[in-house]
Amino acid sequence: MLIVVIVIAVLAVLLLAAGFFIAGLITAVKPCTLEEARAWQEQEEHVDLSWYDPLEKKDYTVTSYDGYILHAQFLKNPGETNRFVIISHGNTGNRFGSLKYACMYLEKGFNVIVYDLRGHGLDEPTFCTYTVRERKDLLAMILDSRERYPHASLFGIHGESLGAAASVAVLEEKPPVDFVVADCGFSEILPVLKAKAADMHAPGFLFDLAAFWVRVRFGCSFSQMRPIESLDKNTIPILFIHGTDDHFIPPEHSERMKEAAKGYAEIHLVPGAGHAKSILTDPKAYREYVAGFLAKQFPGI
Repeated sequence: MLIVVIVIAVLAVLLLAAGFFIAGLITAVKPCTLEEARAWQEQEEHVDLSWYDPLEKKDYTVTSYDGYILHAQFLKNPGETNRFVIISHGNTGNRFGSLKYACMYLEKGFNVIVYDLRGHGLDEPTFCTYTVRERKDLLAMILDSRERYPHASLFGIHGESLGAAASVAVLEEKPPVDFVVADCGFSEILPVLKAKAADMHAPGFLFDLAAFWVRVRFGCSFSQMRPIESLDKNTIPILFIHGTDDHFIPPEHSERMKEAAKGYAEIHLVPGAGHAKSILTDPKAYREYVAGFLAKQFPGI
């Protein structure tokens, strides 16, 4: 009998340890340096950044709601303009991952603000909460930008993947923005993580243990990581873009959010595009989607 009790106790400890380990993997941020991100953009994704170096820029920091420091960069449009957009990159990237969208906005007459999401780029290492803290960081960026540039006549946010989810989730805070472009964001993180666990053939109950440890270790739960819930009373116009071949965050996530949006929303699926590859797969169509969306909402732009 004693042996049975010992075996059960050992198994329980091992299962708890496994859940603890998986929780750490789920929330871990594996950032790359600014130099590595730029090299990836230019060499692997063939993004032309020749316009970036001669552009007038300003580096600065923004203090978020809990005292965390976010590193940001202002890209000044060569022409005089009162239009502004904040671009949020995806998980494991940094501000250089936002530059493939920045050129499009510069050409449309916007000043562009890019920043390192919490735990990325030049920011201090920390864990990812899949919009729980990230949306509050984005709100801090928005409020800081509004204060820095009070003359802004048009102000939008654009996000990719985690940045897109944060851009949707922040709508819960009623931010002072005029539009949102959300590219391949998740409507809720739990199905994404479960699908990844299934691909690894991990038992489902281990995921439940991991959820327990996420609450204990990091003070948040998967039920909070649901950007779709921010859309129930939102009135800010949203453009959803998603690649049809996105197998990491399937396009159904954007389709669900488009249907959940109470205000104006439109969605465009890019054929053959994988995760965060829509603008690279069909840059002409991508620009047309954004330009068309802006023209509908803000005639004369």
